Amino acid sequence: MSDTVHTPSATAHRVLDWAESGIPALTGFPDGPALIPPGSAATVARRHTDRITAITGGRVRLDGARLLSERAAFTGLGRGGTRSVGRHCRLLPTADGWAAVSCARPDDPVLLAALISRDATDDPWPGVTDWLRAHTGAELAERADLLGLAAGPLAPVSADPPQPLRPRPVRGLRVVDFSALWAGPLCAHLLGLAGARVIKVETPTRPDGARRGEADFYELLHGGHESVVLDPGAPRQRRALSELVASADIVIEASRPRALAGFGLDAAAFAAAGGTWISITAHGRSSNRIGFGDDIAATAGLVARSRGVPVFVGDAIADPLTGLTAAVLAMSAPADGSGRLWDIAMSSVVAATLDPGPAITAPIDESRVSAPSRRTAGGVAPGSGRDTDAVLAELGVRLR
Repeated sequence: MSDTVHTPSATAHRVLDWAESGIPALTGFPDGPALIPPGSAATVARRHTDRITAITGGRVRLDGARLLSERAAFTGLGRGGTRSVGRHCRLLPTADGWAAVSCARPDDPVLLAALISRDATDDPWPGVTDWLRAHTGAELAERADLLGLAAGPLAPVSADPPQPLRPRPVRGLRVVDFSALWAGPLCAHLLGLAGARVIKVETPTRPDGARRGEADFYELLHGGHESVVLDPGAPRQRRALSELVASADIVIEASRPRALAGFGLDAAAFAAAGGTWISITAHGRSSNRIGFGDDIAATAGLVARSRGVPVFVGDAIADPLTGLTAAVLAMSAPADGSGRLWDIAMSSVVAATLDPGPAITAPIDESRVSAPSRRTAGGVAPGSGRDTDAVLAELGVRLR
């Protein structure tokens, strides 16, 4: 997906796309200049929304580059250099390079303590920083994988994301969305704008963590959707979940395969029956590694450079870039009408926007950079479980 011919005009086009995306305003140190990142993520994002506009006959007209920075327009947060915009992820030196380490979940401080074999403290960062300086990126990757930490070294990754097939409209199709946070919900949001019916599914014990975040941004991504809450641990609700999935044209999920298998759901069987299954993971369905938007983008190589060190590019940029990619894939289908299981690795999506060779970072005058901007929600986001009874009644399913 990255440009392969670097003419002066192509380079200028990339710089313009980045400048208008709002990302440079979020890239660099707070007391330093805004930075134009390496690669072509903003240009790729615009290609995706151009394709969506064409598929929808002009019904959906968005600027993909602007979507990359949209969340920051709601949170009001700015660039943090080696700390992510959301301040939950850090870039830290290792014995042989640099690494990205996230501490976003309530249990992460305990897991970080286990990583460095120390007792948990209120502030895990000093101990983690010291430990990383004495250990290699490979050692970090191995231990983070075992512990389920979102962390890893900045190292080359596979850059072979799936490519869309024949375009197809999604107006009137039913989308069942199990995803959370940003990438999957953005995909569902775009499908909803294109005319699909979106039903968000959560479990009683694992609601979407974004509900606790910026309320207006959550409403933007979920406005006009329906909400179903089902407990796969309860036999009747588990059967209801299977019936709901069987009724779908498109399923979106962002879990490791074993998690959905635990719900009794089979992605391959759904695709074999003619459905479209969108599977978004940090590093692919064959990997058990976890990740979030900031650490995934950084470890895949999308970092800028300032003062001799790597700095974060934008705000969790792997999320919106992947959400756009997933929406384009969902709006495509095999020519023979068969189904498809799309295995979308966020790290691969990011890596495909980068160029071979050294990454080039350029400062840019702040006056030439667009600030992140926000759109207005097109509907009200449903309360958790609001539509459970109505949706199941439509399917002829009773829980009692």
